[in-house]
Amino acid sequence: MTRDWYAWHDDYEDAGSALSRRLAEVRRRIGEALDAAPPGPLRAVSLCAGQGRDLIPVLATHPRRTEVTARLVELDPRNAEVARSAARAAGLSSVEVVVGDAARTDAYADLAPADLVLVCGVFGNISEADIRATVRHCAALCATGGRVFWTRHRQSPDLVPTICEWFAEEGFAAVSVSSPADGVGVGVHRFLGEPRPLPAGVTMFEFVD
Repeated sequence: MTRDWYAWHDDYEDAGSALSRRLAEVRRRIGEALDAAPPGPLRAVSLCAGQGRDLIPVLATHPRRTEVTARLVELDPRNAEVARSAARAAGLSSVEVVVGDAARTDAYADLAPADLVLVCGVFGNISEADIRATVRHCAALCATGGRVFWTRHRQSPDLVPTICEWFAEEGFAAVSVSSPADGVGVGVHRFLGEPRPLPAGVTMFEFVD
């Protein structure tokens, strides 16, 4: 049975759930990135953005909220509408929510390379080969000095160390990676290289049941 990604968000209502703790960590790291970013306009893209709970609440209260142009891409129109309503309620006119396939490079063509690239809730739902491919594409999605935020569970098989190696191979440096004891699986990597051209018409990954 295909997972209901709208109902999946219900765990956020439990403050003690692993999903809620992961969300809090992602939000904290996004806030730190906004604080550390150089002056001027910023771009953000969110793959498989869901209801936008990671990025929108941070932007809503951050002093740099008006400097950020963001695109959230989500396949489920119900989740996208929740995100769109949240952005509207927060007065974030530069946050765009798009209903579409977040795996397609074309969804980000005019915003890449971005300063913040969110790949949250993805690496735990795709194959190892697709994780590797997506990390490679992050070197096109992310601007020099920008950061990629990603999540992956720390259960066996724990791929987090390998994912960190893949990011290093693509020119990224680790900013923070949660330990297995934290139980939340959040990583942040900063891109030190020069962005590659983003290829058109490419599918970066495919969710597996």
